[in-house]
Amino acid sequence: MGHRDAIAEVYAGSFRRLIVHLYAVTGDLGEAQEVVQEAFVRALIAPERFGELENPESWLRRVAVNLAHTRYRRRRTLDRLLRRVGPPPEVPDFSPEHVALMTAMRRLPPGQRQAIALHYLVDLPIEEVARTLDVSVGTVKSRLSRGRTALAALLAGPAELAPAGSK
Repeated sequence: MGHRDAIAEVYAGSFRRLIVHLYAVTGDLGEAQEVVQEAFVRALIAPERFGELENPESWLRRVAVNLAHTRYRRRRTLDRLLRRVGPPPEVPDFSPEHVALMTAMRRLPPGQRQAIALHYLVDLPIEEVARTLDVSVGTVKSRLSRGRTALAALLAGPAELAPAGSK
């Protein structure tokens, strides 16, 4: 049996027990699921080493508990910081146009989506977008152009996208 098969077998046999345990530790089912999934991701990163463990479920449990504690400490630190700086500014309700834009943005390829978000939504100059994405200025300009064209088509609505002569 290969190492990945062994991980799949451990997953099938222990995932539920790990979730139950981490749910008790964190008090949050979503948090429990996330840390257990992250523990399995770490096993998949080094399947050979995982395959040599005497008790893989115990290792997964320890990794998941450590992740939960780390996340708790980070959240507690962030909460203290936020109490010092005050409440976050209120975010206005999203308009239907904003929701439509975000829906259309999700349909763009990641490179175009990142370039458009950084340039038009975060207001970074093209040169800064290029540095952030580690691509050339020309690549950013190309992604912006293609992204704008794609967004225009996506936001035009189905009636304007239908071929001529169709209903």
